[in-house]
Amino acid sequence: MPLSDVEPTLDSPDPAAQLVAYLDYYRAAVERKLDGLTDARLRTSLLPSGWAPLELLAHLVHMERRWFVWGFLGEQVADPWGDHAGGEPEAPWQVPGGADRDGLVAALHAGGERTRHILATHDLAERAAVGGRFDADPPTLAWICFHVLQEYARHTGHLDVARELADGVTGE
Repeated sequence: MPLSDVEPTLDSPDPAAQLVAYLDYYRAAVERKLDGLTDARLRTSLLPSGWAPLELLAHLVHMERRWFVWGFLGEQVADPWGDHAGGEPEAPWQVPGGADRDGLVAALHAGGERTRHILATHDLAERAAVGGRFDADPPTLAWICFHVLQEYARHTGHLDVARELADGVTGE
């Protein structure tokens, strides 16, 4: 049973379907939390850690692609760490040159389409390919899904705080 009227209502014994529903939910929640923010607010940090909402959005776009396309499928992707300054994984987040809210939201949802296709055509027990992100001991698709889901849940909560500081809008 859903905990709220905006949580996914799908209650399926199919774990892949359940994961798809929650990943879709979090992508939509991220978009909602950015709606109504001016470009200046999207690009300005109000947090001691220094990240801006648009940087977090860029991170989510790159993160999902890193795990499912470069990671699980083993496909080469352009600039896999483009959400980090200098392309360095440990560097602070950045907005790739020329990126804006609408383009990044479109990329977020396009990435979601790719993820849905992967989950529809692969078993959760399947291990990621070697040669993309992983050189040895690749994780299962199930592990990747749970990792990406926790990234979305955590960062959606971060956006709650950033949005409240920006204009007082809270929660769902």
